[in-house]
Amino acid sequence: MEKKGNKESRFGLIGRNISYSFSKGYFTKKFIELGLETHSYENFDLQEIGQFKDLIEQGHTIKGFNVTIPYKEKIIPFLSDLDEEARNIGAVNTINIEKGRTIGYNTDAYGFQRSITPYLMEHHKHALILGTGGASKAIAYVFKKMGIPYTFISRTPDQKQLNYSDLDKDLLQGSTILINCTPLGTYPDIHNKPDIPYHFITPKHLLYDLIYNPEKTEFLRLGEQAGAKIINGSKMLEFQAERAWEIWNSQY
Repeated sequence: MEKKGNKESRFGLIGRNISYSFSKGYFTKKFIELGLETHSYENFDLQEIGQFKDLIEQGHTIKGFNVTIPYKEKIIPFLSDLDEEARNIGAVNTINIEKGRTIGYNTDAYGFQRSITPYLMEHHKHALILGTGGASKAIAYVFKKMGIPYTFISRTPDQKQLNYSDLDKDLLQGSTILINCTPLGTYPDIHNKPDIPYHFITPKHLLYDLIYNPEKTEFLRLGEQAGAKIINGSKMLEFQAERAWEIWNSQY
């Protein structure tokens, strides 16, 4: 619903090096389809997170943001408050502005759970989460809620995490869900991929890549080649975007 008497309602994506983004195309199309002529969506490419304060002070017509790499965690100290789920996850990908206050939410968890659930089978009992950034926290939150044990894989692991060099046949065969939360393989660097032993992947595996561009990353291509089920990040993005839209409209 469009807010009455409002001449302009601006929304946008906060990130770094985001000349191309799913969100801008998705919401621009949505606003046209809904006939919301006063609504706009733009990319706010911030070289460092401190610029967010200036953006808020200057943008009196801004109603909400999406947040992407590398600011899903770094944005938190700059916000007025967090939704309970975002606080539990420790990462924010959606911001709603209510009476001058910035409230952080996480719709990645919602989008991920809705998109992966139809693909989960009885033998999918343990997951490996590749990467430890803000997006990976939402994935771990969902698996914990669903009762699926998981292990983080990192290039710089802490005591509870594993290194990529720890991945062997036994670990891969016992972990039939692989989630790529790293940016490796994103356009234009499409030949890059997480450093895992792909020759241990089997048709029982489910490979999920949060990347949506390209549609089939090298990570997914090699999984498919081994007979595994594969999913890219496009459906997750659509679900999380719709949830963000609901949050932005909840104040009207």
